[in-house]
Amino acid sequence: MSHITETLNQRGNRYGEFNRHAEITQNIKKAMQDSPNWATLKPWHREGLEMIAHKIGRILNGDPNYDDSWHDIAGYAQLVEQIVRPPAPPVPPAVPMQNPMRGAL
Repeated sequence: MSHITETLNQRGNRYGEFNRHAEITQNIKKAMQDSPNWATLKPWHREGLEMIAHKIGRILNGDPNYDDSWHDIAGYAQLVEQIVRPPAPPVPPAVPMQNPMRGAL
């Protein structure tokens, strides 16, 4: 058995049949593309959503308890969040406090 065949068999056991996964995932993506905001989204919004849709398709078609699929969803959401989150305001440098007791007797 070739390395590619072995990999495909492993993926099929984990994620289900590819053609069914493709159908599920494409239906999710179609619903997203038909939504009112799709045309206004930036490429990173769309790609994040499409990658999450891909992972959801794997969960719905394959092993829903495979933690890596859930981890990947969180990862793609975090990547988009890092882009859309406004940067935190700079923190001013700490000013050393004067010791009021210094030199007092």
